Amino acid sequence: MKNEKVRASRNRTLTLTDEDFDKFGPLLLNKTSFTKKLSIDEIQNKIINGDLFEVMDFLPEKSVDLMIIDPPYNLSKNFNGFKFEKRTSDSYLDYLESWFPKIIKLLKDNGSLYICGDWKCSSELYQVVSKYLIVRNRITWQREKGRGSSNNWKNCTEDIWFATKSDDYYFDVDAVKQKKKIFAPYKENGKPKDWVESEDGNYRLTYPSNFWDDISIPFWSMPENTDHPTQKPEKLIAKLILASSSPSAFVFDPFLGSGTTAVAAYKLNRNYCGIEINEEYSVLAQKRLWLAQDNKAIQGYENGIFKARNE
Repeated sequence: MKNEKVRASRNRTLTLTDEDFDKFGPLLLNKTSFTKKLSIDEIQNKIINGDLFEVMDFLPEKSVDLMIIDPPYNLSKNFNGFKFEKRTSDSYLDYLESWFPKIIKLLKDNGSLYICGDWKCSSELYQVVSKYLIVRNRITWQREKGRGSSNNWKNCTEDIWFATKSDDYYFDVDAVKQKKKIFAPYKENGKPKDWVESEDGNYRLTYPSNFWDDISIPFWSMPENTDHPTQKPEKLIAKLILASSSPSAFVFDPFLGSGTTAVAAYKLNRNYCGIEINEEYSVLAQKRLWLAQDNKAIQGYENGIFKARNE
């Protein structure tokens, strides 16, 4: 690959070779081959390499159980040659309106949706989502990465808006309980009360809140890490998938990036489909799916339990 970075020997960042393009490129669906409305069987467990605006009219309506959307935030960002420029709030609203009403037609009547953003665009996201769906909650997660600022507060949180199409929707809270250590255990009649005693220490399974401080951003020593500038952690997406979709459900991501939603869905035995305009990221996602065949581990999630950060 040209312009390949020189990396330290212990760096585990996933990269691509020319052979990877030959191996995984043919597995992608390409918009140029679309001539009619596609069925769910034609897109399920596929990655579509194409422009969302050119693809979405070919996709089957009311086919998606869970939609996870991580659109370009209202920031100037270079996605491997595809540049998104920061714009005014009104212009960003217009951008969201240009695709959001169309893409949610894919959602089943009992489907759920999560859409990601930062503090600069979260307000616009809420305005658009609440116009078409029922907003259930706003998750704020701690994105503890990046340098601070000498004249402002360091930005280390992002938002995820949770919405549904109706009051009939799937939510499995038991699937996303968090294992937390207990340092002052309380006993009743000599037995643990609301906690578990184990060889690994005392812990309690707690109900998840809408503030998540247990997420680690992918970095060079993690095998899920890629060079995508805004990659979401598998653990983060796993929580959304487990809470809001049943096994074998269909999970869809219209801005797939390096493939995290598809990979997490595959590892958790869900069906998936994603759209990604960049060929390199599409191939990267396909390679991650191939690697997941031999390793379905999700860092920070083990034996059905989400662990606290760095445990």
